Amino acid sequence: MCMVKITLFIEGMSCNMCEAHINDLIRKNFTVKKVNSSHRKGKTEIIAENEIDETSLRQTLASIGYTVLNIEEEVYEKKRFHLFS
Repeated sequence: MCMVKITLFIEGMSCNMCEAHINDLIRKNFTVKKVNSSHRKGKTEIIAENEIDETSLRQTLASIGYTVLNIEEEVYEKKRFHLFS
């Protein structure tokens, strides 16, 4: 299965609570496998099975006071570990 990694560069995150608010909002409004935000890096990484509409992401985050400066999208493949006997 091919998944997508979406990286949002966000203006306005200043603390751990900001990260939690963004993560919760994304989980509530979009179907995602994983979401992780970093106020220090100013970005949020989302792993999802399908693409997410950029306009919807921007509007959803703007509704709680954050500005999405840029969005990058790439194919995501889960890292697999191989065990040798």
